[in-house]
Amino acid sequence: MAAEDYGGFARATDERTIGDFQNRLIVGANLYNGTIDYKEYENVGSATKGALLFSSIDKSENQSAYFENSLYVLPSVALVVGGQFLHAVRDRRDRFLTDGDQSGRRTYNLFSPKVGVVWDVDAAWQVFGNVSRNAEVPTFDTNSFAAPSSSSVNAQTGTTYEIGTRGRRPDFTWDVALYRTELKNELQCLTTAPWAPCTVVNADRTVHQGIEAGFGMAVVKGVAALDDRVWFKLAYTYSDFFFDGDLRFGNNRLPGVPPHTIRAELLYKHPSGFYAGPNVEWMPKAFFADNANTLSVDPYALLNFRIGFDKESGGWSGYLEGRNLLDKRYISATMIAGVANVTSALFSPGYGRAVYGGMRYTW
Repeated sequence: MAAEDYGGFARATDERTIGDFQNRLIVGANLYNGTIDYKEYENVGSATKGALLFSSIDKSENQSAYFENSLYVLPSVALVVGGQFLHAVRDRRDRFLTDGDQSGRRTYNLFSPKVGVVWDVDAAWQVFGNVSRNAEVPTFDTNSFAAPSSSSVNAQTGTTYEIGTRGRRPDFTWDVALYRTELKNELQCLTTAPWAPCTVVNADRTVHQGIEAGFGMAVVKGVAALDDRVWFKLAYTYSDFFFDGDLRFGNNRLPGVPPHTIRAELLYKHPSGFYAGPNVEWMPKAFFADNANTLSVDPYALLNFRIGFDKESGGWSGYLEGRNLLDKRYISATMIAGVANVTSALFSPGYGRAVYGGMRYTW
């Protein structure tokens, strides 16, 4: 296989006052094109290349243009309007015609607008909300042209609604967002046989909704120095992903995504740059590995500990981190299937007890 890629981008920003209102306009364009000269040969064993099985020239074009305009209708409140237009082409020229001509071309023209509002309550506190369209086109390993100019996989499109807030105080930080995305033709990569590449298909209508939240709080101050802190940090993700009235899977849960993930840390930080403390990674509820919701991944919790030195002014820094200190056996990731069973080869095991370390010097 030989691949040639080329691309570029341009971006411009204009900030000025329109009447009595501050305005910021951002416009840009991206280009990313490429060609793949692809061949497959029979594997006859002993690292010997056999007969040619497949040969094609695949050309990909990806051109997009976007804009975003923020008009401050009040000194601290901006109305945001934007959009992106994407032109994408997937073109395949089949050079191995023994199994039929699988040449084809698919063109996608997609516009994704958005509108939102941003309120800067103060210099360190922001509230936001937006509604936006989104789109994703299939890659070449997704397209399979059984006849000229045809492909069974469509672009994924959707609409996202989001509200949230983020901010910082001397002893407290937060970042919280609630969202709902309604998708059409979601791209799913389903495993159909052990050790075989997955096959990408379109789901009909699906919903992704949930919460992404992060908090940090100084729970103890002045332990061994005037400005030291013991910080409690929590990152929580709630993922409620499901089919929306699918003809085959109804309102089943979408596979491969835990409904809850939690990471919590208690970290002592000294003004000299020294820090140390334990943290946990917890997946408290099982999730499914297939669309039929017949095979699930068990919950798990991991205990870790890290210690290090990192001074903001530069110089030497380093760390040591012990992970999975209780040597828990767990599944760290899973491929997904349409309908799975206990013999399906989908799971990737997590690492056992391990220690990592590193050093860095900055000036």
